[in-house]
Amino acid sequence: MAEPESTEQTAAARPPRPERQRISVLLVDDHQVVRRGLRTFLEVQDDIEVVGEASDGAEGVARAEELRPDVVLMDVKMPDTDGIEALRRLRELQNPARVLVVTSFTEQRTVVPALRAGAAGYVYKDVDPDALAGAIRSVYAGHVLLQPEVAGALLSQEEAGGSQGRGASLTDREREVLALIADGRSNREIARALVLSEKTVKTHVSNILMKLDLADRTQAALWAVRNGVGD
Repeated sequence: MAEPESTEQTAAARPPRPERQRISVLLVDDHQVVRRGLRTFLEVQDDIEVVGEASDGAEGVARAEELRPDVVLMDVKMPDTDGIEALRRLRELQNPARVLVVTSFTEQRTVVPALRAGAAGYVYKDVDPDALAGAIRSVYAGHVLLQPEVAGALLSQEEAGGSQGRGASLTDREREVLALIADGRSNREIARALVLSEKTVKTHVSNILMKLDLADRTQAALWAVRNGVGD
């Protein structure tokens, strides 16, 4: 009878476990103590990796282009180039990073422009650490994080812009995709729900934004809610 394999032999024969992809994060804040605090907490998360830091918006844009992080934690009020201008530049450069605004300012006049400039959501600097990690995972997955009062302000602006009539140009499939965007679904989740490839979903999303003359998924989700898509 053959002798059983040793533990070492058995382990060696097993294929290596694939490493779970970590979410790469760039920290952009003009206060070093804030960056240090964020890094200290995020470094203990198994699925999150801080890949770089920047002390103002211009440096943040340059580092985002260099490092291509999955998520950028962006302060709003910074000297020279602020967070909103940095968001605009990232959008112009078509940088794929999802930007989560981290701010101590609660006024809509501060947060709403950041969202309209392309932010995927925002959290306050006194956010619970676990909630911050959850927010990073959420925006990485393609979700949008909005407080109800800010969503209301954005909806009012969209209504004033008179974009409702453009919805007539959407195809039935595009309206299905839009309804799922409004439901907070990521491209991957939409692909699974509609039995499509992620590439096809991305194409539908691009067409939706073009037809509705919207800048990003945040505005698309709000447009859908305002116009009853998916009800």
